[in-house]
Amino acid sequence: MVKSAAGVGITGKALERGIAELRVWNPREFTVDKHITVDDRPYGGGPGMLMKYQPVHDALIAAKLDCNSLGKVIYLSPQGKPLTQALLAAASKLPRLILIAGRYEGIDERFIEQDCDEEWSIGDFVLSGGELGALVVIDAIVRLLPGALGDEDSAQQDSHVDGLLDCPHYTRPERVNGVSVPEVLLSGNHADISRWRMKQALGKTWQKRPDLLQTKQLTEEQKSC
Repeated sequence: MVKSAAGVGITGKALERGIAELRVWNPREFTVDKHITVDDRPYGGGPGMLMKYQPVHDALIAAKLDCNSLGKVIYLSPQGKPLTQALLAAASKLPRLILIAGRYEGIDERFIEQDCDEEWSIGDFVLSGGELGALVVIDAIVRLLPGALGDEDSAQQDSHVDGLLDCPHYTRPERVNGVSVPEVLLSGNHADISRWRMKQALGKTWQKRPDLLQTKQLTEEQKSC
């Protein structure tokens, strides 16, 4: 699932060109019983099944050995710290990142406490497994790597990169359903365009995500907008 989904689009091209490398390990390949059991009932009772410590731990050891580096071990969990652009940008500087995708009711707590460096969450909701969360992390990090995008400046203009939402963007045709492209974008005046985009970004953030402005330290130029 992970290799297939990561093999398309920007991530797929980056993998083909050697900008990033993706390897996967299946805990079922590290079981010791004939039924290749990776889950069991939780102590204390309750619904659902829990991933066992041993197969996930052994898969992690294999991953570390294969990477020739300890790397940072991240468990994708709804209890983890919220994923942010700043967190992803910092992670993109690391030489290795090992992502643990849980299943069922999660993983034995001893694995989380002893083997994982951090827990990350892609949002306050629950998925059937951590694979989709891992794919989100992979896609978001790969596009930050040098050479992954056609235009290096593209990623720097995305929403949340500087704590604000992105400004509106337009393309041809010039007029759609009676609505024209803002004149400033047709003016060729780069200073005016830059100021307009900054003002629009501030306005969109105030309208859609005012919470971001509560912690954002505005520059003097942004204040003047």
